[in-house]
Amino acid sequence: MRSVAPGRCRCCLLAGLALSHCVGTNSLCPAGPWRSGGPCKMKRVRTVFKPEQLERLEQEFLKQQYMVGTERVDLAATLHLTETQVKVWFQNRRIKWRKQSMEQKAAKLSQFGVIQPATADSTDIKDHEEDTVDVEL
Repeated sequence: MRSVAPGRCRCCLLAGLALSHCVGTNSLCPAGPWRSGGPCKMKRVRTVFKPEQLERLEQEFLKQQYMVGTERVDLAATLHLTETQVKVWFQNRRIKWRKQSMEQKAAKLSQFGVIQPATADSTDIKDHEEDTVDVEL
C-alpha cells in the first residue's frame, strides 16, 4: 500500500513545504497543472491490496456479502487493513457482483432471443459504479 507522506499534500511535497503552510490559504503553495488555485487538499492515494489480502477478501465475500461489526474488525486486523478499507472493499465488490449478475442475466435472455428493455436497475448500477469509494486513512 502506498500513501502520501503524513502531514503533507502533493503540492507541498513537491515544493518541500509542510502541510501547515497551505491549509486554508494558498499563499505559499506553488501553482501547478494539478491545482485549481484553491487551498491545498490531501490527495488520497488508491489502496493497492496484496494478492493474499484479495484472496481472503474474496473468500469472505463468497461466504457472506455483508461484513459488519466484530467480523469486519477482526478481518481488518488479520489482513493489516483498516476497518474502513474492508468496508469499502465489500461495498465495491457488491456493486461488481450486481453488475456481473445483470450481465449474466442479459446474456441468458439474449441466447433465447429475448430482448431485455433498459430498466432502472441497469442505470442504477452504472450510477453506483461512478460512486464507488476507495478510502485510505
